[in-house]
Amino acid sequence: MDKTFYLETFGCQMNVVDSERIVDLLGGIGYRQVEQAQQAHLLLLNTCAVRDKAVRKAYGHLGRFKPLKDADSSLIIGLGGCVAQQEGEELLKEFPYLDLVFGTHNVHRLPELVNAVEVRRGKAAAVDFLDRETRLQLFPSRIGSEAVTRFVTVMQGCDNFCSFCVVPIVRGREISRPGGEILAEIRDLAAQGVREITLIGQNVNSYGVGVAGEMNFAGLLRAVAAIDGIARIRFTTSHPKDLSDELIACFGEIDKLSSHLHLPVQSGSDRILREMNRGYGRDHYLGLVDKLKQACPEIRLTTDVIVGFPGEDAADFEATMTLLAEVRYAEIYSFLFSPRRGTAAAELPDATPAAVKQERFDRMLALQNAISEQTWQADVGQVREVLVEGESKQGRGQLFGRTTWNRIVNFSGSPELVGQLVPVRITKSYRNSQLGELVKE
Repeated sequence: MDKTFYLETFGCQMNVVDSERIVDLLGGIGYRQVEQAQQAHLLLLNTCAVRDKAVRKAYGHLGRFKPLKDADSSLIIGLGGCVAQQEGEELLKEFPYLDLVFGTHNVHRLPELVNAVEVRRGKAAAVDFLDRETRLQLFPSRIGSEAVTRFVTVMQGCDNFCSFCVVPIVRGREISRPGGEILAEIRDLAAQGVREITLIGQNVNSYGVGVAGEMNFAGLLRAVAAIDGIARIRFTTSHPKDLSDELIACFGEIDKLSSHLHLPVQSGSDRILREMNRGYGRDHYLGLVDKLKQACPEIRLTTDVIVGFPGEDAADFEATMTLLAEVRYAEIYSFLFSPRRGTAAAELPDATPAAVKQERFDRMLALQNAISEQTWQADVGQVREVLVEGESKQGRGQLFGRTTWNRIVNFSGSPELVGQLVPVRITKSYRNSQLGELVKE
């Protein structure tokens, strides 16, 4: 029988990499991926627990699977990722039609769990944390690739314990992947035509810390840049308290390193940053921004901002507004605070009305939308280097690629350009992408 599976992925790049691994693992036991849930024998959700909205979205999608299970009792439904890690086997009780649960440390066990359900027609779960040595042996890698760009995991977990963040609870403590293993994977990917690498981890800036004989993250960047075939390097995510001068200097010294950095600030208020346990203050953060712009004048920054952290008053919020106006981020990813079970901030008193938080949130978005529009409109008429990734979703024979600032550009061109860096003149700038014309060299 042709066995098929359907997979939905929520959340960060780490989950994207885990889902790529899921595809490979299920392929190894005879499952073929399909695009519609109605076509599948196995339905999987890879979930995110960072914010309440993401959790509710995952549960909503899980609920849509129930009628399919009611119609076909042989259907297998599984839930993995951060929600699975946090809630564990209780999910099997809360959702009786759910068959299997696998946590962030147990993706490798998915074939075993699926087989157990197939054979016993019972429930299966794996949500335990693995020890350090086992984790080192199980770092996700995907050598086979036909893509132009690829995520490569360099570390996992986080030791910062920001008071609002559930990541250490669902991903565990920091662990760095051996540098030689990372470089070997990237060489293999480059040999297969991958042109852009994004190094990912919960806090890549602390890569190699405390590991005897291991290079630091700046050293890793330089080693990746020396690999033939790699044209562009990105990385995410960076914690400001661990952004070293050596790493900042890389933006001015490594030609392959993109002129874009995602540097989450979360708040512009020193008092709130202390409550968040972020490990830096406003002045320190702005000092980092100044150093980055000195090292790479064309750099564009993006960030994360939380509005409505417990106890945030009008002055705290205005401090965030003035910081946005000063830094002038290209984009921000903004969120209303949502308490996460197990975090310190979930226990803090919060008397600010929801309507006040929403009004502040809307004001902040209005400010940032104006800044972002000015930033991207300034590209119109300029020639930007674009790494061509493939055919555009816009159709009409268009291609798409990204600038050094990770901005999508659609333009007309031959498919033979896929994988190449080409000059494109920007003709229009929209909210989430740009339109351009290929410049004949």
